[in-house]
Amino acid sequence: MLTFDDDNAIATPAAPKTVTVATQAATGGRVNVVDKRIINGTTDVNQLVPFKYKWAWEKYLATCANHWMPQEVNMQRDIEQWKTGQLTEDEMRLVKRNLGFFVTADSLAANNIVLGTYRQITAPECRQFLLRQAFEEAIHTHAYQYIVESLGLDEGEIFNAYHEIKSIRDKDEFLIPFIDALTDPQFKTGTLEADQKLLRSIIVFACIMEGLFFYVGFVQILALGRQNKMTGAAEQYQYILRDESMHCNFGIDLINTIKLENPQLWTEGFKAELYDLFRKAVDLEYAYAEDTMPRGVLGLNAAQFKEYLRFIANRRLQQIGLEPLFPGVTNPFPWMSEMIDLKKEKNFFETRVTEYQTGGALSWE
Repeated sequence: MLTFDDDNAIATPAAPKTVTVATQAATGGRVNVVDKRIINGTTDVNQLVPFKYKWAWEKYLATCANHWMPQEVNMQRDIEQWKTGQLTEDEMRLVKRNLGFFVTADSLAANNIVLGTYRQITAPECRQFLLRQAFEEAIHTHAYQYIVESLGLDEGEIFNAYHEIKSIRDKDEFLIPFIDALTDPQFKTGTLEADQKLLRSIIVFACIMEGLFFYVGFVQILALGRQNKMTGAAEQYQYILRDESMHCNFGIDLINTIKLENPQLWTEGFKAELYDLFRKAVDLEYAYAEDTMPRGVLGLNAAQFKEYLRFIANRRLQQIGLEPLFPGVTNPFPWMSEMIDLKKEKNFFETRVTEYQTGGALSWE
């Protein structure tokens, strides 16, 4: 198992329960698209086509087209602002708390994919996206390290925040059991209990971690950028927000397809469990908002985030077919939608086109 305090733990993946190439050839059968399944599939996981889950392949292509690297972003202005007292103490606290959470969070996400989820998914189109997602989590961790290094921050303080800052540690400890469940080498799907465990873990990471736990930090750093502060860091967060939104959307499609193929998993007891997890997650993220903004900053305050987190939780629940937990809440930060819907125009930092694509994917019209 991958435990919280064992930073060097390595999980040994169990062999996937799928038909091998040799077995497929011996039976004389080619992969039939109707036989593919997201979990507990019996077709060859090495044979990508024929596609059954075209939405997964299209999302994979979209993420590849949006490739970026942290060092492409100029941090010179951020460095000057940080070192010449242009940020308040509260703003600096907010930045350091953000980095303290995110440097670990994206590593946890990558571990969960590589050591857990990937080996249980038997649809090669979906595996292809997960491979790209794992790489993007590595880019995000790189981005946070690049910001820490650029600003000359105390690396020991930032990288140990998940041990030393309660609001960060509580969120990580909420997530750890859902990683441990899947990284256990003995874990395998095929029973109601095990399949629900896998589905629960996917929901926690797609809808709660990437779909809720990241959003206080995104709002805070992007709010700094909107006030022309820490614009290099904010630009990187905007790219990360775009990536994480795509990860969340892929996860939701994955969840809904697993539900469709395995309706027996979606029991009343299971749904009640999910509601409890979402309530707990909203409380944890609100506590993090209070810790990062004890006096309010940038025109933001923790009370606004209580409304926002409930709004986001409702949205995630509805996206996987559940009723909202908090009727009547609204979005206090409508400008966040603009941060996700990146168009072919300069962003508000006036640095580079944010709908960045690799050369082979660009339209030259």
